[in-house]
Amino acid sequence: MTTRRITIMLLAVEILLCAAAVRAQTSPAGGAQPPAGRAGASAQPVKVEGGLIQGTVEEGLSVYRGIPYAAPPLGDLRWRPPQPAPKWEGVRAADKFGPACIQSNPAIANLQAPSEDCLYLNVWTPAKSANERLAVMFWIHGGGFTAGAPPERLYHGEALAKKGVVVVSVAYRLGAFGFLAHPELSAESDKRVSGNYGMLDMIAGLQWVQKNIAAFGGNPKRVTIFGESAGGIAVSMLCASPLAKGLFQGAISQSGGSFGPVLGGGGPGENVQPLAVAEKAAAAFLSAAGVASIADLRKLPAEKLLAASQGQRGVSWPIMDGWVIPDDQYKLYQAGRYNDVPVLVGYNSDEGATFGAPRSQEAYVQSVRQRYGQFADTLLAAYPGGEGPAAKTARDLQRDSMFGWHTWSWARLQTKTGKSKAFLYYFDQHPDYPADSPRAGFGAAHGAEVPFVFQHLDLPNRPPATAEDKALAEMITTYWTNFAKTGDPNGAGLPKWPAYSDANPQSMHFAHTAQAGPVVSPEGLKTLDAYFASRRAGVADAPAGGAPQPEKQ
Repeated sequence: MTTRRITIMLLAVEILLCAAAVRAQTSPAGGAQPPAGRAGASAQPVKVEGGLIQGTVEEGLSVYRGIPYAAPPLGDLRWRPPQPAPKWEGVRAADKFGPACIQSNPAIANLQAPSEDCLYLNVWTPAKSANERLAVMFWIHGGGFTAGAPPERLYHGEALAKKGVVVVSVAYRLGAFGFLAHPELSAESDKRVSGNYGMLDMIAGLQWVQKNIAAFGGNPKRVTIFGESAGGIAVSMLCASPLAKGLFQGAISQSGGSFGPVLGGGGPGENVQPLAVAEKAAAAFLSAAGVASIADLRKLPAEKLLAASQGQRGVSWPIMDGWVIPDDQYKLYQAGRYNDVPVLVGYNSDEGATFGAPRSQEAYVQSVRQRYGQFADTLLAAYPGGEGPAAKTARDLQRDSMFGWHTWSWARLQTKTGKSKAFLYYFDQHPDYPADSPRAGFGAAHGAEVPFVFQHLDLPNRPPATAEDKALAEMITTYWTNFAKTGDPNGAGLPKWPAYSDANPQSMHFAHTAQAGPVVSPEGLKTLDAYFASRRAGVADAPAGGAPQPEKQ
């Protein structure tokens, strides 16, 4: 499976999750507004690096939207590391979200038009004074590194903030605007690298938090980064980046992780390209854009550049550049070369339902044999596939190759080589489909946990929330905020969540309620571990890609 294919899939999921969630959030002029009925009095002005800002008071929280944390990456700043935001005079209104970063995602059509001028962040704080020093949660949205935006209703942080934390959400450059690598760009850099501008944006946002969050009652020494899908992958990468050292003290990754071998083939198990491979991919991009140099490319209107990037491989994903991402993350963790902080990591029971499946049992078996070679028989024993509800095991192989193995490996490596604890979860909350339903046998799809984390169970296109859903969301939000405050999700009134260890390989299962249980599909995960190890060593007799190729429908 190519990087382009997984990016398209993750983008499709983002669209499904958020297409309806952004309705009725725009002003007549197009600016994203607070949800109807929630805006209140103006909050007290707060002094940040750029000057004074004034937000709003909503439901007992102070909310500040659209705070610039870096200069607009326009003109000559396109494809450069983020620069300091310009200062302003007087009091700047912080009552509207900034625009989404440039993308082609139709799910954000009802928000303010996307723009290259998009490096803004947002703050929800329950603090009544600047000296409260509350824990901080720093949200990184998903969307395949090509889509998504903090203004999406799904990501609004009021429910988490009401648990006694300061919530920050950040926008970062996407697609080719955020991840293009090219020899000319590398030559411009004093590090002799290019790409990863979106990752550098996240790091700049975290640096802004270190310098400014105390003014909002936050504690810069108690920051937890958290994200889902591409955001969860970014959390994983930040945990391995020396540039992020000291900028956070905890990490939560929902359906993320980046522990596959760096081989240049791309895909869900091998989704980071070496810099040299990414630089070569840029040649085709420049050709599609009709230009011969980066100087000419910088002169193109953003819309034309976006159009030229559609369908181009290798220009829209983070890169192993030796600087932001110094090496194969698995090897970094083996060597203990990472930011050793407590982690809470997990994935959903039916991630594969979102990313496609073979058309038939025969096609599934053929795909596994082609992809996994000498490991196929063992994997087929662990994930036999079949017809009807039994077909879920075929999707489970997709789930574990893309998410489960990465998450499990992260927890295992951290407990072996680090000092901080790892907490593993498995989210399986979904409607109980009757046996004669077309959805019989289906579990929780990719992204299904996000409304529970943010307690936005009332969004359009979701089934009506049950009392059980609401109770589970309350538990999950409490676990997440407990972790942000202490590095441990446990607390009064909650089922005990054991830290992961190979001696006691437990995870927290979220299904109907929260209950600790064994790791799911352990034999399959062990076989995938052997497969990826052989891929990393260059001896596997299977082609690159890391997962069965979904069949076209």
